[in-house]
This record gives sequence, structure tokens and C-alpha cells, in this order.
Amino acid sequence: MTVDSRSGAPRILLIVGGGIAAYKACELVRLIRKAGGSVTCVITEGGQQFVTPMTLAALSENPVYTTLWDLKDEAEMGHIQLSREADLVVVCPATADLLAKMTAGLADDLATTLLLATDKPVLAVPAMNVRMWQHAATQRNIAWLRESGVEVMEPDEGPMACGEYGPGRLPEPETIWTAIAARLALVAPLEADPLSGQPDFDAEPAHRPLYGRHVLVTAGPTHEPIDPVRYIANRSSGKQGFAIAAAAAAAGARVTLIAGPVTLETPSGVERIDVESAREMADAVNGALPADVAVMVAAVADWRSKDFAAQKMKKRGTAPPALLLAENPDILAGLAVARQRPRLLIGFAAETENVIANAKAKRERKGADWIVANDVSGPREDSVMGGESNAVHVITAGGVETLEQMPKSAVARALVERIARELEPKDE
Repeated sequence: MTVDSRSGAPRILLIVGGGIAAYKACELVRLIRKAGGSVTCVITEGGQQFVTPMTLAALSENPVYTTLWDLKDEAEMGHIQLSREADLVVVCPATADLLAKMTAGLADDLATTLLLATDKPVLAVPAMNVRMWQHAATQRNIAWLRESGVEVMEPDEGPMACGEYGPGRLPEPETIWTAIAARLALVAPLEADPLSGQPDFDAEPAHRPLYGRHVLVTAGPTHEPIDPVRYIANRSSGKQGFAIAAAAAAAGARVTLIAGPVTLETPSGVERIDVESAREMADAVNGALPADVAVMVAAVADWRSKDFAAQKMKKRGTAPPALLLAENPDILAGLAVARQRPRLLIGFAAETENVIANAKAKRERKGADWIVANDVSGPREDSVMGGESNAVHVITAGGVETLEQMPKSAVARALVERIARELEPKDE
């Protein structure tokens, strides 16, 4: 099966570079195909040391291209045509070597020739050793590529196959798919949501379901300082909130994202405001009003240290210092009674027991229209906080709807679909 240029499905040219993270490209292909997209893969010589062309061909249901010198491939689809029939070119993983060649404009194999010849948007997803990532040459190349219009994702931070720790890990496929979906919203519609089967957001901004709406989203934790080096916080990564912001923007909304201390990349088309403490977040939320919808995903600390120590608190003797706590502002409850209350107010509830009962009580207590609840009581290695997937219960005045375990990007799309339906004019 070859790429059908007449199909309404978005067409992605996936260039798989050489690196241990290349195996994640297989899951990325599966996610794109599940969403109704068409994928054509090009794999470098180095990439073939980690993933076989046959695997990518089976997953993509398209031929996989490996060399400039295949006469049959050139006769059926020249490499220039291959680079221009895609709606989006994704380089994953983008190694330090491949990024350097892109910067220099080299064209010494099929992958680099396609990148030099393409006139379509390019998304590069770096993966490499932490020292290679932090090297001045790599950072210079990335800066140049971004200035030239290439979208370069930030890598994740964590342990690496080489035994080192730091930034340079390839983001998880679900995170990469979120970035792809946001970009595709600007160039081509998806045929259908991979889970709900409902039509996804139209490519024309004025036809998207949240066009003209202002959506306010909070995400991540807050850090409540104790002294200059210590703070009270939680394990929220901000990933679900960022995914919701990305999905709302793809649906045509003007999105204001108020983010606690996280290292996530700002979704395309989203205005981001960074804050640290709960009081700063409350001020930012009030300053962003009015909004049609407020989705309060942030895990705001309930308490803060009543007295901030100007100097680092020293350990003296065996007794720990007394820590007096003060209550933080309740942002969700405050919005519920605000003069500029959003038309649809949505809160989140991370629960460890009696999830639905506690969430129902929270909706009543806070005055929210919806509460989206999830169970965070699992083992640390499978925790929703910091993980890539989520299972939620949407509690409204009309009842409870459950979304089973799925990538956070899919949860976000499902919630945005429901928000759009809620805001539709009702028949009299």
C-alpha cells in the first residue's frame, strides 16, 4: 500500500535515526495509525541496527525506504516526491549527528536528502547522551534549526542506556503524538478520534468546535517555599494539563495555560504563564479572566509554610524545627463565586480511596460544574502522576462517565470533545 495523496488522512513522513531509542518509533507509528493517519517510514543505516524495516512496514502498512540507490523505489516514487507528499515530516529519534547534518544542509543519504528537499513542516525529536545534548555544538545546531522554522522538542530527563542521568531521553510516544496532533491540526484534519470514533477537529480554524472561546487551564504542582532551598510540593508532572491545553488549542480555542514549576514544552498555539506558588497561581488565574471554560488540573498545595525563613534552616540537635502551616487560597472554589465565573468550571480530584464518592462531594463543596477524578493510589512505578496514561471519571450533575486507561493525550481529546458539546447552543 502506498501513500494515497487523495485521502483525507494526514500523511506523515517518519525518519528514524540511529539510536537505542529508535524502538519507540514503532509505538509512535501505531499511535498515528490508530488515529487514522498515514505513515511512510524512512530509516537510516544506523536506525536499522535497532529496528528492522520489516517491523516498520508491518506497523505502517506502507513500504519502508532505506537508500537513495534503489532503482525500483525511484521509479515508483522519487525521493523528492516522497519528501513533498507528506503533511508533516517527523525525525524520531533525531540524533546529534542527524541534527548536525540538518544544520549544515548535508545530503549524503536518503534521510538527509529528504530533509533538504522537503517544503513541509519538520518536527525533530532529539535523543542522545546527556553530554552530547548539553554540548555547545548541539545547542548551537538546535538554536539554528529553530530559527529556521524546524520545531525541535525538548528531550526528557532521566536514566539512560549508557548509565548516565540527565536530559537527552526520547520523550514517550504519547508525548510525541501530542506534539504531532497539535501540528497536524494546522495542516490536515484527522479522520476520527482513535477512541471515540467521533470526527476530530477541522483544519480550518473558524470551523473548529472551540473557535472563538477562551479556555483557561492550570497545570503542574505548586512549590511552597520553606526556606531558600526547601519547599512543600507534590509529584504532579503537569502532563495531563498540558495535553488538555494542546487539545483545546487544536480545537480552535484561545488557550491560557498557567503552569506551576514543570519542564514541559509549551504546546503550539498556547499562551503560557509560569508561576511557582499557590498564591501566584491564584493571582494569574484571576488576571486571565474572563474565560468561557476553566479547567483546573493543577495539583495546588493546600498549605504553605506560615513563616518563610530568609536563611537555610540548619539542623540543630535531634529535634526537628517546628513548621507552622497556613492555608492556601482555594482557587477552584474562588472561581465558582467569582464575578467573572467561567461558563463551564471543571476541577480535578486526585484520590486514593472512594474515588467517585469523594469526587462527588468535592463537586458540591467547591461549586464546580464538573470534577474529573482519578485514582493515584497505585505503586510509584505505575503512578498516574508523572506517567503517560490516565483513567478518569467525569462527574457532572447528570451522573458519572468513565474513561478507561488511555494515553493522557487521548484523555485530553475526549474531554475537549465533551467541553465543545457542552458549550453548543441548546435547543429551546
